[in-house]
Amino acid sequence: MTVATKPIRVLVGKVGLDGHDRGIKLVARALRDAGMEVIYTGLHQTPEQVVNTAIQEDVKAIGLSVLSGAHNYLFPRVLELLKGHGAEEIVVFGGGIIPDEDVPRLKAAGVRALFTPGKPMNEIVDFVKGLRP
Repeated sequence: MTVATKPIRVLVGKVGLDGHDRGIKLVARALRDAGMEVIYTGLHQTPEQVVNTAIQEDVKAIGLSVLSGAHNYLFPRVLELLKGHGAEEIVVFGGGIIPDEDVPRLKAAGVRALFTPGKPMNEIVDFVKGLRP
């Protein structure tokens, strides 16, 4: 008898005032097409809303898209809230308009991976698939 493995659960969303969601919707579709369960939170979410939803939905990862320039606040805030809830095992990754000089600081804060515009979608899918224990 074969035991089916549960699909990876991923929350994806937009935090802050950024209203452009085409890219995150494409990511959500690619992850779903790869067999993952995807929860899309929609636009204009606060870090608190994202973290609360991630914990309620028991996700393995949170993928955030930030195009507003607020990445140096939003990513660390999500990580801080996860830690405060004892949920730091939830992996945070993201993408958007993130200057190269900000990437090391975000990764040092705990963002596991960052995907800027133009990255092949399969790189994001492969990254999330690699989170399976």
